[in-house]
Amino acid sequence: MKPAPFDFVRPTTISAASEELARCGGDGKIIAGGQSLMPMINFRLVKPSVLVDINGIADLSQIESSGGRLRLGATVRHYMTATDPLIQERIPILHEAMHHVAHLTVRNRGTFCGSVCHADPAAEMPMMTLLLNGQITARSVRGERQIAAADFFQGSLMNSLEPDEFVTSIEIDELSADVGWGFEEFAKRHGDFALACVATTMSIRDGAACGARFAMMGVGETPLRLGSVEALIEGREVTPDLVNEVVELLNDTLRPNTDLHASADYRRHLSGALARRALDVAWRRAARSVEQP
Repeated sequence: MKPAPFDFVRPTTISAASEELARCGGDGKIIAGGQSLMPMINFRLVKPSVLVDINGIADLSQIESSGGRLRLGATVRHYMTATDPLIQERIPILHEAMHHVAHLTVRNRGTFCGSVCHADPAAEMPMMTLLLNGQITARSVRGERQIAAADFFQGSLMNSLEPDEFVTSIEIDELSADVGWGFEEFAKRHGDFALACVATTMSIRDGAACGARFAMMGVGETPLRLGSVEALIEGREVTPDLVNEVVELLNDTLRPNTDLHASADYRRHLSGALARRALDVAWRRAARSVEQP
């Protein structure tokens, strides 16, 4: 299909982009990579009156580190995230996740922040933002607003942005050298959306897990950060018995959908299998950092 008619503007400053959105009266759309937006426009699932292209705003294309946090600007492409040495060194779990994101042509145009804003519950970047205590910076003519990742995802393809707001950057935690991590995803084909995925991090203190984080995607209407699993792991050695408890908890709490790709039962079973792998790998990585002099 062909898109409905729309106007196109390309501001060169954040303020100008905010003003353009405000003039649209809630009927404008920001475009950076457009890998999700343009198909929706072509199918007329959305019909914006104006597309506001932010690729001309130079300040939005940076990846910066400060105070144990990494800031990714709104036009940072997936390929930049996948190849950035800071991310590879300081957030290796995100570096690993990037191997699963779509295909090369999509990664060349699609953006980290755009994926988070699209809020697909089976996409890697929303889950990683949630796992890494992400903070989303949104801008409008009213000023700047900070939104915690836990408050950002409202439902499948739904976020908490106001119609005249757009994301300028996202900050996420870096991981200290003693943090072990595990990332396990299953999709029918490489680059497809995940049927289920588990991401977890932890350190080891006095032989027990410390600072455990546990997130999932593909098994709910939003990406999930499972505090109940984190509480179960915290302060305990990750043994087969503990992992069995985690799997039982997931079976009891997850309520995935049945769709054309997989049944709810299969997604629950898959979640348990991936959790076993991710927890084992994260524990072993954390243990190796403890053993190093």
